[in-house]
Amino acid sequence: MQKTNVPRGDKSPAPAPGQRQTRQREIIFDIIKSSNGPLTIPQIHDKALKSLKGKKSPGDKSIGIATVYRTINLLQDNQLIHSVILPSGETRYESSHLDEHHHHFQCVKCSHVYDLGICPVGIPNGTTIPGGFQVQSHELTLFGLCPSCTGSKKTR
Repeated sequence: MQKTNVPRGDKSPAPAPGQRQTRQREIIFDIIKSSNGPLTIPQIHDKALKSLKGKKSPGDKSIGIATVYRTINLLQDNQLIHSVILPSGETRYESSHLDEHHHHFQCVKCSHVYDLGICPVGIPNGTTIPGGFQVQSHELTLFGLCPSCTGSKKTR
């Protein structure tokens, strides 16, 4: 399958050759782009169904879970989103427009995963650490309680 070159941050995903742009695909992409952290397939599906509820135009259909999977594959093929695999092995998806280096925080109470705009690990790529290991990149997921679960004023 030929990949379509689409600039990151484009408003809607470009369909692959032979495919058409649909409202369902736009909704799914908008959900991922506007999220404050990576989402699971069931979370994307649930948000898509809620988004369609009450906003249905005469031609709108519902969004099935198979549509979510197909759209996720299309968005990944077009490099508009990428997967994030958490230490638990769970796969989530986030927008590729988050080009800046970032990490994640997962709440141990509600399981929500947030994007962090900071890097608490000050090891630049190319650094050799004890034992002769050369760092090429790193990913970090911190665990704890989010503001919603601690009762803090800042919420998601």
